[in-house]
Amino acid sequence: MELHSKYQLGLVCVMLLLPALCTSQDFTSSRATYYGSPDCYGTPRGACGYGEYGRTVNDGSVAGVAGLWRNGSGCGGCYQVRCKNPQLCDDYGTYVVVTDYGEGDRTDFIMSPRAYARMGRHPDASEELFKYGVVEVEYRRIPCRYGGYNIVLRVQEQSRYPDYFAVLILYVAGQNDITAVQVWQEDCKEWRPMRRSYGVVFDAENPPRGELMLRFQVRGRAGLYWVQARNAIPGNWEAGAAYDSQVQLD
Repeated sequence: MELHSKYQLGLVCVMLLLPALCTSQDFTSSRATYYGSPDCYGTPRGACGYGEYGRTVNDGSVAGVAGLWRNGSGCGGCYQVRCKNPQLCDDYGTYVVVTDYGEGDRTDFIMSPRAYARMGRHPDASEELFKYGVVEVEYRRIPCRYGGYNIVLRVQEQSRYPDYFAVLILYVAGQNDITAVQVWQEDCKEWRPMRRSYGVVFDAENPPRGELMLRFQVRGRAGLYWVQARNAIPGNWEAGAAYDSQVQLD
């Protein structure tokens, strides 16, 4: 098992999430556990719909949540989680991205083994944490940071051109939740709501022909507001393709 970079100096991760350690946000007490994984990463079958992205984002430090799920809008949220055992755990803990829904024994986080191990002070302490199975923790929401990435709009594999369109929104930075998505209906000159299919997958039957202009509703520190993707999805879109929105959130 590869452990946190605090054990391996110099580790460079292209998709590293940089936590805002100076925030004054209070921690919330809870419990955390872990799930089985053959490679210690996340699972591509997570309820958020992320697929392979949900397995490897943040170097595999991911978690399933229940109370923080918020009907799927909690997907992609980043959290600092640290356990309360000072003999085994340090003050920094681990940083996880929500990629799945999961319920445990009064737990808020069910982590990948990689994320769970990173709460330990050192490798031996991490092994001891696994023996506990469930540990007392405290957590707080932190901004996600994706250096060099705009928000990406990924057309889901179940999409059927041109009659059914489903899209997944990736690399949402900051402390922001995507609560709704709309597509522009040119013939009616109006924004048409898309349905939240599951997790953060939004879909539409009989989508507009030609280029697809999308906008998404964001809930963050600035309140509730709409952001339009500057880059349209091309009219000949394909299932499985990913398109750069040319926008990013703070």
